[in-house]
Amino acid sequence: MSGGKDKRLSRKVRRSYVISTVSIALVLFMLGVVSYVTLSALSAARDLQTGVVVSVEITDELSPEAEAHIVEAIEATGMSTEVAFMSKDEKFEDESFREQFEVDLDLLLGENPLRNSYEVTISERYADRASVDKFCAEIEAVEGVEYISVPPVEVVENMHETISNVSIGLLLFFAVLLVISILLLNNTIRLAIYSKRYLINTMKLVGATKWYIMRPLLASALKQGIVAGIIAAALVVGVVYGVDSYTPEGLALLDYREAGIIVGAVLIVGIIITVSFSAIAVNKFVNMKSNKIHLY
Repeated sequence: MSGGKDKRLSRKVRRSYVISTVSIALVLFMLGVVSYVTLSALSAARDLQTGVVVSVEITDELSPEAEAHIVEAIEATGMSTEVAFMSKDEKFEDESFREQFEVDLDLLLGENPLRNSYEVTISERYADRASVDKFCAEIEAVEGVEYISVPPVEVVENMHETISNVSIGLLLFFAVLLVISILLLNNTIRLAIYSKRYLINTMKLVGATKWYIMRPLLASALKQGIVAGIIAAALVVGVVYGVDSYTPEGLALLDYREAGIIVGAVLIVGIIITVSFSAIAVNKFVNMKSNKIHLY
């Protein structure tokens, strides 16, 4: 009879252990996926906020010295983050560039009517009308510069403001979810330790020291954290792989190194949180008086 009770108790403990481990893994998985989505969105916002791209068109057949002088003048303004040369032949073959013209360039007779240019990315700090106008005025005065093409700066400014607001919203959402996740993990782990409160009390009654009681429970918590972290990390890897397979442009927002950091963080956080919360819960029951164990 006693053996049957022991088996039922053993099955109950194992079932409780499995349920708490899966619960922890799912919470960590949710946290990992939201981290991935949030960082991807912030990465996309960061890419969109690189600033205004100005096209500085130059005279044909300039000497290397004259071209170098133009580049030096652009960099001397301190407003650019990138200066890329684009030949008129590259422009002629670029479909996205050709779409800007109402006339089909292939129908034009004679030589390529386009000019070589430097595509200058203006720093986000200077992506306003006054700064861009100042940049254009300085560069237009440089010998060899024919024309400067500037996109509507007001559109860029509105886009930056919108992206900033979205980024703040995402960070607030992530912070709220982080707090909720921690509370869920804490509650799950406390319930798992709660099921062992009578075992803890029995060990106290037979004279076991505090560390002797906590050591096996913390070792079990460490193992549980590793298992839950591995499960959650594997699920996050599956999500990242799915994004890469079905929407390749999505993963471009977050490289594999950053995704790897998230996966590693999920594993480490799972271990740290499980052991820490288990230590707090075990310590509470160890310090609790024996006659109050059944009241908890």
